[in-house]
Amino acid sequence: MEPHYIALIIFILTYIGIIFTRLPGVNIDRPSAAFFGAIAMILFGILSFDEAISAIDFNTIGLLLGMMIIIATLQLDGFFAFLASQTIRIAQTPFKLLIAITLFTGITSAFLVNDAVVLFITPLIISLCKSGQLNPIPFLIAEILAANTGSLMTMTGNPQNMLIGINSGIPYAEFLLRLIPISLLGLVIIILVIRLLYNKTFSQKNNLTFDKNAFQYNFRSMQWSVIILAGVVIMFFIHHLIHLSIPLISLTGAALILIFGKVKPSKVIKQIDWVLLLFFASLFVVVHGVEKVGLFDRVITANLLLGNAKSLAFIHVISLFLSQLISNVPLTVIMLPLMKTAGNEILWLGLASATTLAGNATMIGAMANLIVIESAQNKGIKISFMDFFKPGIIVSLSTLLISLLVLIAQL
Repeated sequence: MEPHYIALIIFILTYIGIIFTRLPGVNIDRPSAAFFGAIAMILFGILSFDEAISAIDFNTIGLLLGMMIIIATLQLDGFFAFLASQTIRIAQTPFKLLIAITLFTGITSAFLVNDAVVLFITPLIISLCKSGQLNPIPFLIAEILAANTGSLMTMTGNPQNMLIGINSGIPYAEFLLRLIPISLLGLVIIILVIRLLYNKTFSQKNNLTFDKNAFQYNFRSMQWSVIILAGVVIMFFIHHLIHLSIPLISLTGAALILIFGKVKPSKVIKQIDWVLLLFFASLFVVVHGVEKVGLFDRVITANLLLGNAKSLAFIHVISLFLSQLISNVPLTVIMLPLMKTAGNEILWLGLASATTLAGNATMIGAMANLIVIESAQNKGIKISFMDFFKPGIIVSLSTLLISLLVLIAQL
C-alpha cells in the first residue's frame, strides 16, 4: 500500500478515537488515541523514530509545562481563592455576581491557561452559589464562556493560542492589542446573553450573603509566587527586547517558583497534567506524518493563501464546524502546516480567534467546557447539552461575527 494511504488511514483512525472517546471493545480516550496514531506512524514506516521526535514542538510543550507549574503553585498557595474572595465583595446581587464571575474568569484566563483556571474556579463558584442559595448553572455556563473568550486575548491564554503564537512569531504585546477588542466585546455579550436567558435567577434584588470560610488561602505563602508570576507576565511583553523566547521565560518562572515558592516542589509536580503534554506531543507526530507524505498539499487552497476577507471567513466557518467534531486544539494542530505555508499574520490571528470562540458553541467544543461540566457533575450539578447549547451557540455566533469584522478591519 502506498505510504500516503497508510498515513491517511492512521490519521483517520486517530481522529475517530479523538472524536468518539467511547468505542465498543476499546479502552480509548483522546490522549491514548493520539499516542496510538504517533506510534503507528513510526511502526508503518511513515516516520523514523528520529523524525517523530523532531516533529514534536518542544517550544509549545515547554511553554505549557512552565505555565502548568506556575499555575499549580498559585493554586496550592490559594491565589485563586484570594482573588475570588476579593472579587465577590462587589457581588451584592445575582447580576453583580454574574458580572464579577465573567470578568474575573475572563481576565484571569487571559494570562493563565484557561483549562487550569476553570479547574480551580469551578468549586469556588459552586460553593458561592450554595451559600447564596442560587442556581449555579447560569454562573457555571458564564464561567465556561468567559474562560474561552477571555483566553483569546493572549498567546498564553489557551493551548491553541500557544501553538499559534509560537509558530507565527507574532510578538506577545501585538497579539494582545489586536485581539483584545474581540475578547472584551465577547465578555460583554456573555453577560447580556446569560442575563436574558436566565431572567428568573437575575430578577432577584435581595442582597447576597456568602460564607467567608469558603475561601482558603495563605497570603504569606503566595507572596513569592505572585511576584514571580508578575515578573513572567512583564517579561512576556518585552521578550523581543531582552532576546528571550516566551517558552524560556515560562520555564524560567517555573524553575524560580519551585525554588523560592513555599509549596513543596513534589506537591506541585503531582498537579501537572502530564497526560495533556503526551496528547500534544503525539498530535504533533501524527500531523507531521500526514504532512510528510504530501496529503496537506492537496488541502491548501488558493483562498487560504490569499490572506483576504474570504480567507478569514473560510477559517471562521471551518473552525465553527470542526471544533465541535475534534475540539479546537486538535484542529489547530492540523491547521499549523497550512498556516505556515500561507505565511500571513492576519490569518494566524484569525485562526486563534476562530478556534477559541468556536469552542463556545457546544459542550464538546473545548477542553475547558468538559472540565467545568465534569467537575460540576461530580458535585451533583448536571448541565445538559441543551442547557449549554442555548447560550453557547448565541455567544459563539455573535463573537465569531465580531471577530471576522474586527480582523477584516485590520487587513
